[in-house]
Amino acid sequence: MKQAFGGRTTSTARIASTGRAGSAAYGAAATRATIYERAGYATERLAPVLGEKWIPRDGRCLASARRFVHDVAVDWKATSDIPELAELLVSELVTNALTHGAVGVPATSTVRISVSRERELLVVDVHDPCPALPRRCRARDLDVGGRGLAIVETFSHDWGWTLTSYGKSVWFQLLAWP
Repeated sequence: MKQAFGGRTTSTARIASTGRAGSAAYGAAATRATIYERAGYATERLAPVLGEKWIPRDGRCLASARRFVHDVAVDWKATSDIPELAELLVSELVTNALTHGAVGVPATSTVRISVSRERELLVVDVHDPCPALPRRCRARDLDVGGRGLAIVETFSHDWGWTLTSYGKSVWFQLLAWP
């Protein structure tokens, strides 16, 4: 089943965990879900998580987020161009989370970046506490900003957002293991 989020479609399994999975991975994911919920985070799916990182709401941490996603993609042997592409796209989403995801949230809140694998897809989620939905801007030729989501849409296999009890997750998928 497909549902539309952010103008894109995605499978229901990508949107919310249903608790119907019967594999051993489900048990580990369910345990992770309980830990996240206690910490104020919500999980949106039960896919194998390859890595996670929490960063403070500080622009100086953007390079750390880029390195993290790049290194996870390399460690899990994604095809040759995927680590750099994932690095570019996560840079756009984390920048948006730091810039636009700070509306009405405490300065001490964090941004969580998670990297997971769904079959042949590398999935990167950027979680922030602001429930405001992302929206594409129409940047003019000389504007220095406003192109981030257009870049994500152009270069990703798919992208979208999921509202959570904590705020939202903006995510993209890349075909990393064809």
